[in-house]
Amino acid sequence: MTSTTLNDMRTPLMRDDPAARRRQRAYVTQQVIIYGLLLFGALVVLLPMIWMISTSLKTEEQLFLPGINLIPRPIAWSNYIEVWDRLGSIAPGMTFTRIIGNTLFITILAMIGEIFSASLVAYGFSRFEWRGRNLLFTIVLATVMIPSIITRVPAYLIWKEIGLLGSYDPLTWPSLFAWGPLYIFLMRQFFLSIPREIEEAAIIDGANVMQVYLRIMLPLIRPIMLAIAVFSFQGNWNNFQGPLLYLTTPQTFPLATAVRFFDQSLSKEAPLWNYMMALTVLMAIPVLVIYFLAQKQFIEGIQIGAVKG
Repeated sequence: MTSTTLNDMRTPLMRDDPAARRRQRAYVTQQVIIYGLLLFGALVVLLPMIWMISTSLKTEEQLFLPGINLIPRPIAWSNYIEVWDRLGSIAPGMTFTRIIGNTLFITILAMIGEIFSASLVAYGFSRFEWRGRNLLFTIVLATVMIPSIITRVPAYLIWKEIGLLGSYDPLTWPSLFAWGPLYIFLMRQFFLSIPREIEEAAIIDGANVMQVYLRIMLPLIRPIMLAIAVFSFQGNWNNFQGPLLYLTTPQTFPLATAVRFFDQSLSKEAPLWNYMMALTVLMAIPVLVIYFLAQKQFIEGIQIGAVKG
């Protein structure tokens, strides 16, 4: 029976049933309200990004014109080329390519370290029984409530005593010590959702603990690993305070720190927001690309990791 036939059968019944007509009107009204609120929320979220892209395409004369001008006339595509060249004016020897290389080096090393260390700790919390496990896990989760700014001074003094200020070590090595309690929690929940029979079968076949962890468990938690990779990449890519605190020479700056010094080098009178917004758009593109490429796994990993346990 086709949908047209079903609609033809329903229509006379609904005409004779006022309650059905009221339910249909209430349903349509509810859907209009829901989609209207979602559309309004999407516009609120996207408005700053639209303004950022619009400003990045304006000339200097268009920046402070009265009124709202989201579509620049003319469109200054050359801003993106000029900002690439002007970024090298921060300090001798600095180029956009070098700054991107610094950023990728810090981001990728820290991301790999966070994923590996968090998965290893989460595996221990979820698959082994040992005294004090639940208490220690509670303490790990409680560290989420400690503001990161409180640990800045002690961490700085430690790295100063070690003699590693001015290097990338304070920005990369701590990731090997599972500094993300949220990542540990999500991975632990994901590990708990995996049947123990899989491990037991591998152990019967002669696999040791590390072989089970590396060859069986890690491939099974790939969705949550990809989700955490997106979080970690975004956090390290946009990290401003860490490089500002530990790095001492502009040649080692990542993009987030270089943007601030780039702002100071542009103009002593009025900020050149068109160049700043062009650089900000370039900075946001890698994070958006990674999110869209891993969107399916990202959503799946967050849902399973947060619900199952």
